[in-house]
Amino acid sequence: MDFVVVDTEGKPELSELAILDSQGRLIYEGFSRDYPNHNPNLPNLKSLQTILTEFLGLVQGKKIVCHYAKHDIEILQSSFRRVGLVYPKLDFECTWDQAKIVWTGLESYSLEYLSKHFNLQVNKQHFIKDMAHAARYDAQFTYQLYRRLIMEGLKQQPNPFSGSRVDTPFQTHPDYFGTYRQEYLTLESVLADIKLDSNRQSKGAVVIGEPGTGKTHLMMRLAQERLSNNRLLFIRQPNHPKAVLYHIYSRILESLIQSVGSATQLDYLIINSFSKILSFRVTSQKDQEIIKALEDKNLDVLGAEGTARKREYWQHIEKRICEWWTGHYSSGGFALAILKGIVKYCSYTDPRRKDIATRWLAANILSLEESELVGLPNWSEDLGQEAFSLEAISVLAKLSILDEPLIIVFDQLEGLGLPHNREILLNFGEAIKEIFTHVPNSLVILNMFPDRWEQFQISFDNSIIGRISQYQIHLRQPDEAELKAILQVKLQAVNIPLELLFTGEDLEDILGQKPIRAVLNRAADYYNYKVRNIPLLSVKESLHKLDTKEQLQQQLRIVQQQQQKLTEAFLDLIQVIQEPGSVDLIKLRQQFLPEPPKLQLQTSANIIEYLTQKKTELEQQYNNLPIISDYDDIGKLKTIAEAFNYIKPIRLTHYRLGKRVLPEHIVVETDNKNYVMGFLQVDPSSTSFTSRITNFNELVSLHPHDRFGLFRDERLTQVKGKVGKERITQLNNSPNGTFKLFTKSDRIALDLTYQTIIDIQNKDLDVDLESALKVFITHKDWHHWLFSLFDIGQSLTKAA
Repeated sequence: MDFVVVDTEGKPELSELAILDSQGRLIYEGFSRDYPNHNPNLPNLKSLQTILTEFLGLVQGKKIVCHYAKHDIEILQSSFRRVGLVYPKLDFECTWDQAKIVWTGLESYSLEYLSKHFNLQVNKQHFIKDMAHAARYDAQFTYQLYRRLIMEGLKQQPNPFSGSRVDTPFQTHPDYFGTYRQEYLTLESVLADIKLDSNRQSKGAVVIGEPGTGKTHLMMRLAQERLSNNRLLFIRQPNHPKAVLYHIYSRILESLIQSVGSATQLDYLIINSFSKILSFRVTSQKDQEIIKALEDKNLDVLGAEGTARKREYWQHIEKRICEWWTGHYSSGGFALAILKGIVKYCSYTDPRRKDIATRWLAANILSLEESELVGLPNWSEDLGQEAFSLEAISVLAKLSILDEPLIIVFDQLEGLGLPHNREILLNFGEAIKEIFTHVPNSLVILNMFPDRWEQFQISFDNSIIGRISQYQIHLRQPDEAELKAILQVKLQAVNIPLELLFTGEDLEDILGQKPIRAVLNRAADYYNYKVRNIPLLSVKESLHKLDTKEQLQQQLRIVQQQQQKLTEAFLDLIQVIQEPGSVDLIKLRQQFLPEPPKLQLQTSANIIEYLTQKKTELEQQYNNLPIISDYDDIGKLKTIAEAFNYIKPIRLTHYRLGKRVLPEHIVVETDNKNYVMGFLQVDPSSTSFTSRITNFNELVSLHPHDRFGLFRDERLTQVKGKVGKERITQLNNSPNGTFKLFTKSDRIALDLTYQTIIDIQNKDLDVDLESALKVFITHKDWHHWLFSLFDIGQSLTKAA
């Protein structure tokens, strides 16, 4: 948004002219020597032709802002005629016209009236009538009026600085490439090294930075720049010690089905890999046709869904892929079955078939109908998920050798350092070691806080640390110029310059925050204050997070800001005495007696704003069925239970029934009663389902004083078998047990609570955990029966 503010004086020709740039700085002032009554010793006295020529050089191609532009245009046209110059085509914007549209019904729209009405100031002084009709003076107040009009227009726009946190690399946020450019190039060079290595050994990198420094943002840049070639796989913290590798593989699978343009990452991996495999040995016309379709990324030419032509082509692809695999790798284990499943996934265009194939690839047991629909045999019920998951990851990595190196990103790992997650942490370390041993052609990245990285180094042996930390990338705080550039990139959404929105004092406060996220959050606060008149909170609330020197600097800044506000208030008071009615007395009183900051209310408001946004996201994603597992859901519930220890001590355990397998569950022990919550997400036609619910029913009868709840996601296959239905009826008829479908509201409550806790642990949400949990318990809009497990005096009702 390039503009200048211009004011002209004179009649009919120009006597003086002033130009301000888009930051409000005077860049030109000229007085016409040809105009009568000018003092010959006046500075910047020039011929009218010189002034007009210099004027054109400064305004050409820019928007010219004037107040009552009609008058300025007439003066300029007359002046151009006077000196014999052709009047050029210029782009004018009139604050008088805009003000009439934006603020209807005012007594006047003169520059004097509007400046006084809105308490506009230049150099900390209000508009003084006797100083008006000087080009520089009027231009300066026109600039302030134009700023006010822009602020008014921004009220209809979203705050460009809010929502600055990057949750996953697959999101899109404005990015200033100059920040962490060298760090990004380092990651790119590691990818190049992996590709050039004849052994395609995987490499590790630890990205180390304080909360809010932009670790996930850097991963987003990597995704935006590399997804056209590489596959980026994003894995959050595992939450169950028995299923760390399965958690990693499940999140990898979810990343692979992320869309990149018109296809998913998995589609592109397979298209690129398969075309090369077929190209190694072209034996038929069919090979040539398939290769062309793959290279053109136009698989529709291979036939429509359900046709014999399509089946024939894809069976040929499957045959050639399996031949290639057995010629290069072992045919044992799960590899060939996984490859066939990948081929099936890519062959389907029907979303339901793709979803079923995805769940099959996640080692889920399918119903007989689903298995027949996608043409894939069910897995054995005693399948070892951890071993399967490691082999599946290895298969994907070996396929990527024909494509580009995989980028495997581990993020949000801070919760692993908590004492109750010690077993998960150690198993995670072992999983990382296994990945480096069995998974080639991958760049494995861990995003870490400095103190958590130190803990990992103590907890893991050198065989793990040495591999994962081949490259250590430390993210520093950007300098002031970089921070300004980041803010300006954010402002591109509303197309205004940084200095037009914020004063120098504003920027000093904003740029003084640490880290980058705090800078953006403070900018968002100032934006709301400037545009929406939302009170600007003091920065005192964040002082406890700073070291002693930083605290003193911040406190000095607060004192300076308070002194500045009092000075402005006294100047306004003098203005009232000199010109009664020129200043809004109510606003003046608020300057001297501001309302005390309501920090506790603001904290609650911040949490509710976060919850509202996250809930909306979860609702939008609900129909995109994720990979659901008992381990993952119980891990989430256990994380929530451990967090509630901040409010009320909770004892967690689990029951055993000899060597018999029970549904994954936790037992919450209280002084009055124990609450048992379990999940049973396996296919209801399997023997695993019936045997586990049978065992659960026996557990219910053995503990008559406990409350039992067994849950199953409503989106999964319905229970239709006679035995399964009988066991469910038996559980529901027991005096202390219930079987319940986990509904949309239940799922969103569980995932929202879990994600809130994880975000607080990872300092992505800057509130204390206890305050957030109390919102769930005490606020009726956010309370859910789930919290009855942890809330004093409440119980898990049978109806739930």
